[in-house]
Amino acid sequence: MIWMQPNGVYGTYDKRHLFAFADEHNHYTAGEKRLIASVKGWKINLAVCYDLRFPVWARNAINGDGAPEYDVLINVANWPERRNVHWKTLLHARAIENQCYVIGVNRVGNDGNNIYHSGDSSLIDPLGEIVYRKEHDEDVFTYTLSRQHLDEVRGRLPFLKDADKFMIL
Repeated sequence: MIWMQPNGVYGTYDKRHLFAFADEHNHYTAGEKRLIASVKGWKINLAVCYDLRFPVWARNAINGDGAPEYDVLINVANWPERRNVHWKTLLHARAIENQCYVIGVNRVGNDGNNIYHSGDSSLIDPLGEIVYRKEHDEDVFTYTLSRQHLDEVRGRLPFLKDADKFMIL
């Protein structure tokens, strides 16, 4: 994934979890580090597809300054309709457990193997509430995230401070 900013500054993220079921491990090399980008004061954790199944990789931690590592998790994916319950459930879980907004962008239509992808692209708030979901159609959606809502949730329910401390090596 390439994170490109309007000024030309960019970062890259390589998918950490390769989908062995589709033989990805024989064609790609797994990434070794997360990319937490920043734009207009928002810290954004980037993930690709299958990474969504691994909560430790997405775990939001408290930095030394007492602030969470990130505010938004974006996952760009290729999840088929036959596993869309997993996709939708995991998006909710990542939002709730990490007290962040989650944006899941998924493809729509049949792929080259005639496997249908229903989209189910979503925006979930830090309480797990669906702000937006689009099924079966391409769409462009604009929404302004609320820093106040995020801070209120984290202040009222300071669960991230109770999380286990660990490092991903």
